[in-house]
Amino acid sequence: MKHSATLDLLSDKVVLYAEDEAGIRDVVVEILELFFHKVIAVKDGDEALEQFEITPPDILIFDICLPKTDGLDVIQKIRKKHKNIPVIILSAHAGHEYLWRAVELKITKYLVKPFKKEDLEEALRLCCEELSGNQSSIMLTETIFYDASKKIVIVDGRESKLPKSESRLLEYLLENKNKVISCEVIEEYLWGYDGGSHSKEAVKALIKELRKKMGKDVIKNIYGLGYTLEI
Repeated sequence: MKHSATLDLLSDKVVLYAEDEAGIRDVVVEILELFFHKVIAVKDGDEALEQFEITPPDILIFDICLPKTDGLDVIQKIRKKHKNIPVIILSAHAGHEYLWRAVELKITKYLVKPFKKEDLEEALRLCCEELSGNQSSIMLTETIFYDASKKIVIVDGRESKLPKSESRLLEYLLENKNKVISCEVIEEYLWGYDGGSHSKEAVKALIKELRKKMGKDVIKNIYGLGYTLEI
């Protein structure tokens, strides 16, 4: 099935979806799996916070009335550290008190249940626009650029297409630019959800491939600590 070029941006992204009603959750997960690299579905607010720390997602889709911790309260906690992550609300509640709280939390789209598949896809397009606005055409150095929409590194005008694993790693380092990220944290971000047997060597191999395409000076190895993308 073909999707629009905009929604293709989600092909290497992770979405965290919180919904306590199993029937609705199953239907929405089936839709999300058409577009996302990985869909993490949870049933309550506490589990959402836990999973967010285990595998940081690129987009959040939350119901409001979640067991244990209210969906908007979860988003508020996440917003303290991650101010730009796109968020879609799927809720049966359209009361002003909910809408105002959502506005304050800079929600990308508020959909009232029941909603159509087309409405959810349009909300996802808005999220893609936010992600593109945050990431497209990033200048890494005076001669090196990264086009997030096309997953391309441009060095002295020459383009190199990045595989999913390399683009996810580069975008994670961009999100945490000028910070030192350990191999363990990178490994958990890239593969923690699939239970695979990836190792530090796998991280080093990805770093090596990125350096082949971008040069050795953009991603620096801080001995004994990890890697940092200096911009």
